[in-house]
Amino acid sequence: MKILIVSSYLPYPLFSGGAVRLFNLLKEISKENQITLICEKRDYQTENDVKELEKICKKVITVNRKKQWSVSNILKSVFSKNSFLVTGHTLPLMRKKIEEELNENKYDLIHVETFYVLQNLPNTSLPIVLVEHNIEYLVYKRFVDQAPKILKPFLSLDVHKIKRQEEECWNKATKLVAVSEEEKKLMGSKDIVVVRNGVDTEKYKISNIKYQTKNPQWVLFIGEFRWIQNINAINNILNEIWPKIHEKNKDLKLWVVGKNIPENIKNKKLENVVFDENAPDKTEEIYKKADILLAPIYVGGGTSFKILEAMASGTCVVTTSLGAEGIVGTNQNQLVIAETSGDLVDSVLKLSKDLEFRLNLIKNARKLIEQKFDWKKISKELEYVYREALK
Repeated sequence: MKILIVSSYLPYPLFSGGAVRLFNLLKEISKENQITLICEKRDYQTENDVKELEKICKKVITVNRKKQWSVSNILKSVFSKNSFLVTGHTLPLMRKKIEEELNENKYDLIHVETFYVLQNLPNTSLPIVLVEHNIEYLVYKRFVDQAPKILKPFLSLDVHKIKRQEEECWNKATKLVAVSEEEKKLMGSKDIVVVRNGVDTEKYKISNIKYQTKNPQWVLFIGEFRWIQNINAINNILNEIWPKIHEKNKDLKLWVVGKNIPENIKNKKLENVVFDENAPDKTEEIYKKADILLAPIYVGGGTSFKILEAMASGTCVVTTSLGAEGIVGTNQNQLVIAETSGDLVDSVLKLSKDLEFRLNLIKNARKLIEQKFDWKKISKELEYVYREALK
């Protein structure tokens, strides 16, 4: 098949879940299909990043991503029917590039990554496969629920706009793809296919040291600190969870990994806490060292890549029910699910002391990843969606 992929982001370097997902799917589907990628490019992304995509795509066309937080975008969204999200991704140059590509070349279908770039497509008779990484209006609603009261009226109106536009885009798609069964149900009765997030099982492996008792053990928190949900999560860990863990097990160490850790977080004086902004970019090396991933996720959607990668690497996962969304494992079998700070504390302490429990979790988690979350298998599911869209 000859496929035009239109994306809201350039999927390299692999610093975000979306980039990890699209890059790995492109790597697999390009083996038997011809791919042209048209996407937004951020300021920090380089021509070398584009070249990494050119190794697997026939052609890569980029459009500079405009600044989202601008007075112009805010005013446009306030005084129009468009949400702030869609306003920021409305790019006349992208639309022009897509029109030129469709006029000059014949394609079988268009694959769109995230609904909020769909408005850049010209009118076309080609089948459209729309892939949603999250239900965006629900993600934004969770933010609004935690926002200051003075901002809630404006933000709630914008969530309403996102919901309307997102659902309109779902109805325009020939085939709609969700990343989890939970989100499929929330999307409604339209013909929706689940294509899960995945893991490179050759890259993320279990090292032998995982099967040995180590003292001290490393509890990992890893995240991109540009995102408020990660800042909220680490503050919750440092203020509510870690002091109680350390009180009962002084051999454990907390390893906080990520770029741009805020100074007010790094300045917290807590015993056995290591802040690391210079950990290897190869996250598989991080998971080799970590024994337990602590991921209290309360805002977001889709399936967390750090949880999948940890499970593939033999790093036991302690998370919330939202963090476990999309992962078809069961509590206490492939991962540990806990909601309250007290339960999260107890779960980490149990894993630190109960070697048999930890080893069973490691074995069961790896088996699940190999069966359900290998990119090679997941790419075949996406290709099936393409074929169905062409019928």
